Amino acid sequence: VQTLDFFTPVVNDPYDYGQIAAANALSDVYAMGGKPLTAMNILCYPLKSLDRDILVEILRGGADKVNEAGAVIIGGHTLQDSEIKYGLSVTGIIHPDRMVTNAGARAGDVLVLTKPLGTGLIISAIKANKVFGEHISLATKSMVSLNKTAAEVMLEVGVSACTDITGFGLIGHAYELAEASKVTLSFVAERIPIFDGCERYVKMGLIPGVSKLSKKYLKDAIRIDPEVREDLVDIMFDAQTSGGLLISLPKGKVELLCTKLREKGVMTAEIIGEVHKRIDVSIIVTP
Repeated sequence: VQTLDFFTPVVNDPYDYGQIAAANALSDVYAMGGKPLTAMNILCYPLKSLDRDILVEILRGGADKVNEAGAVIIGGHTLQDSEIKYGLSVTGIIHPDRMVTNAGARAGDVLVLTKPLGTGLIISAIKANKVFGEHISLATKSMVSLNKTAAEVMLEVGVSACTDITGFGLIGHAYELAEASKVTLSFVAERIPIFDGCERYVKMGLIPGVSKLSKKYLKDAIRIDPEVREDLVDIMFDAQTSGGLLISLPKGKVELLCTKLREKGVMTAEIIGEVHKRIDVSIIVTP
């Protein structure tokens, strides 16, 4: 299993940024039930205008997170650039018979989410200097958390399908899962875990641009009950950084999965929806 991801800073602390970028890059391997083995740094940095100590902290954060994942950084590539960008190219392994994809969801399955939504809004608030301090710490704690434990529990219990929630938001990645599995997913908006403050940031107009594009692109693939609050819809489209796993599994296994996730300290183990036979839309959202 091979994957690659990198992006510009999402928080002000360089060590945290390095950890977040690494956790985000590792997530695709975990979403498939894989084990990361090696990683290579990808770094763009303005050496002429920024202190090298910042660079060191970014790389230290990434290295610590890769070490936590049980993998090894074996090299990388650095470019002189006008803007900081950091991430990883990751190689992992998985037995073909145990691989989890986004194409296996079945009608009757239940949907479980392992991290709250809202990191995109909080990042936008940080960049606009309108964020509340406590919201930064909550979002950072989530973004630096690996999906390793959730993936291990997922494999132990046995699930139908999985995807990680990143740049296309919950709805965007759920759409990909629904299309690949040829099913329709339904979500209960009030059950979806979100970070404190996100409704306020929506009302302040701090919705990331990519979230607006996803909402526009998918408008014909979704049926939203008119009773669902618009701010919750916007949060469901919120572009996540290092988001959680959306897991589809048989109803008879969901209690075991959620219990094990909570016992092992996974941030969230919320049942947020169900899988249905395919109808005329990919996603349904109810209050």
